[in-house]
Amino acid sequence: MTARIVLATHNPHKVEEFQAIVRDTRPDLEVVGYDGPEPVEDGVTFAANALIKARAAASHTGLPALADDSGICVDVLGGSPGVFSAYWAGHRKDARANLELLLDQLSDIADPHRGAQFVSTIALVIPDGDEHVVEGVWPGRLAVASAGAGGFGYDPIFIPDGQAPGTERTVGEWTAEEKNAASHRARAFAALAPLLAQL
Repeated sequence: MTARIVLATHNPHKVEEFQAIVRDTRPDLEVVGYDGPEPVEDGVTFAANALIKARAAASHTGLPALADDSGICVDVLGGSPGVFSAYWAGHRKDARANLELLLDQLSDIADPHRGAQFVSTIALVIPDGDEHVVEGVWPGRLAVASAGAGGFGYDPIFIPDGQAPGTERTVGEWTAEEKNAASHRARAFAALAPLLAQL
């Protein structure tokens, strides 16, 4: 029997990514997109915004709801853009402009000081009021230039840790399968999996 869970986002890239991650671990769980009203994300942390979105989706659909709030946190910028990652270059939510602004801001920063992490916080809200929050962190550093056409957002400038010297690639150069196995969302989902087993 297939259980359904709604992913509280209007971003089709996130829906596809979550469907792929969930398919590998819970093939009996169907992730469906959310088509309801988009709540105001006025939280100042990833967790607060994830809960705002998951609560709205659970209330609107009557289904268990997942919501991811994620972004890139740059060490030398004190953890920014962080929760403002999607709006770093303004309220147009222009992914290319966000990426180019971040590269420009770090243009004089040497490689040893370009450390960064992708962070994903996932909230699970059950219509009866039960709520859980988990986090996944993907450490790495920022490239000096964009590379690769894969992924979305800041993927083309993020170089994950753990790659052999001389073979390092940005996430924009990874396959979707590689990314889904290692990403911050995959790490957060791994922490969430025991909770989903109860659905």
